[in-house]
Amino acid sequence: MVTKPAEKPAKDLARDVLELEAALNRAIRGKPEAVRLAVIAVLGRGHILIEDVPGVGKTTLARALAKGIGASFSRIQFTSDMLPADILGVSVYDAKSTEFKFHEGPVFAHVVLGDEINRTTPRTQSALLEAMSEGSISVEQTTRKLPDPFIVLATQNPKEHHGTYPLPESQMDRFMLRLTLGYPDPEEELSIVQDFGASDAVDVVPEILSADLLRSYQDAVSRVALKDSVGRDLLKLVRATREHPEILLGVSPRGAIALSRAAQARAFLEQRDFVTSEDVRALMLAVFSHRIQLSAGQQQTGREREEAVLLEILEQTPVQ
Repeated sequence: MVTKPAEKPAKDLARDVLELEAALNRAIRGKPEAVRLAVIAVLGRGHILIEDVPGVGKTTLARALAKGIGASFSRIQFTSDMLPADILGVSVYDAKSTEFKFHEGPVFAHVVLGDEINRTTPRTQSALLEAMSEGSISVEQTTRKLPDPFIVLATQNPKEHHGTYPLPESQMDRFMLRLTLGYPDPEEELSIVQDFGASDAVDVVPEILSADLLRSYQDAVSRVALKDSVGRDLLKLVRATREHPEILLGVSPRGAIALSRAAQARAFLEQRDFVTSEDVRALMLAVFSHRIQLSAGQQQTGREREEAVLLEILEQTPVQ
């Protein structure tokens, strides 16, 4: 039985979450950095964009995360003919009660996996906007609250562009961070084949937290101190993205808030009650890389160039 956070010393709060992280690493072999980023996003009340090729563990990560925090899970397989109602839900006439009853769509879960989100139309993509930013949806002039916590993990294949609809900046900005899993190294891949060839990797993940407990941990993360000096360092990086000659669209205030919340979560996992500039800088690429838009005419575009420009900004922006 997990002890409630209120009954634990502050220094012990991170240990349960570190146990969750260790369990996720047993299911997602050889990707500790990606797992750490996913845990940080969850603690910071953020959503996750996973860009990678099929079969590297994106769905496994989402399912394992939901199981580890004792939360409900749903998966939306996006297609070009999907409508907003397929995600949000629809009212159906009930002959017995002679009333219309609302049937909840798959968005009504704690952890929602939006698979291949760039395969559906902008109209349907935008159906997630209010859900991701407000934790609620509006259907038929009625606002309906979603489960709390509410976490969206959306995937897209960066190598395939035929028949896709690139996410607009407004949608990209809703994700706290972007991560990639990539192929495992040979030894890790051998262990995956041997251990999970006839079983489900999610089976090795126990239920460590609960939805109620996770909310308490998220509240604890929000209380991690962000001193003025660290906040100024963070904003120097934000402003640098707006002034760099190769960047057409810099990081928004929402992106600055996302980085501060992610840095709080990282500090929490390091069992500190204050954020350092190192927390901010360690997460800058994951939080900013999908938010900037490079200027037209760049010879090299895509994630690699975006991260190269951000690394240049990191090198040229000293810590205060």
